[in-house]
Amino acid sequence: MYAVTVTFTIAPDRMRDFLPLMLANAETSLADEPGCRQFDVCTDPDLPDQLFLYEIYDDRAAFDAHLQSDHFRSFDAQVADMIADKAVRCWAEVR
Repeated sequence: MYAVTVTFTIAPDRMRDFLPLMLANAETSLADEPGCRQFDVCTDPDLPDQLFLYEIYDDRAAFDAHLQSDHFRSFDAQVADMIADKAVRCWAEVR
């Protein structure tokens, strides 16, 4: 199991544009990527410009495949100017 967490800070007044694209990316990842097991998109009402992702993949190779997928590359290009900050953390399961 390979977990990925991402915290986004979205540029002012861009969440309305960003969120539907993020949800579509998550849905497509789950539907089309065999190694993607979970892809949660989370918000906090007290932090309206922040968004948190929790993703589970079979392994690092499955996450790398996600990053190379056409749908992710398209999403990444579409939202580039909407993101003020992004922090990605990757976690390998301890066995």
